[in-house]
Amino acid sequence: MSLKDGLILEFLAEHDLELPPKPLYRNLNRHGHQIGYSTVRLRLAELETHGLVEEAGDGGYYQLSELGHDYLKGDIDPARLETEE
Repeated sequence: MSLKDGLILEFLAEHDLELPPKPLYRNLNRHGHQIGYSTVRLRLAELETHGLVEEAGDGGYYQLSELGHDYLKGDIDPARLETEE
């Protein structure tokens, strides 16, 4: 997990959004977060691998998963996610 992962998770949770990578990248930057498009794509793939985000239907839209909500509430030990790789 990287600092950018937390940024993406918190942004999706705070704004209750379902977004594909490009609009997520644009909105993160619009809100003052410096993150590249390729980083957003890579981090979404990693977050999906850990079950923290999930695809919202078809078309490459991502949303925060139940596990992602639990992680942000502090109910999930970050070390647990690292050992599941």
